[in-house]
Amino acid sequence: MTKPMMDLRALMEKSADADLLREMIGFAAERLMELEVGAKTGADYGEK
Repeated sequence: MTKPMMDLRALMEKSADADLLREMIGFAAERLMELEVGAKTGADYGEK
């Protein structure tokens, strides 16, 4: 695993707000994946 990922994991484990951080990272990852798929397919957000 890369050093930045290890640092992020350590921060998440030590933080009192680990759930909030987990939610924020999950939201950002999901949105980035949606944008990537949209760019490759040419579809707008929410369009099938």
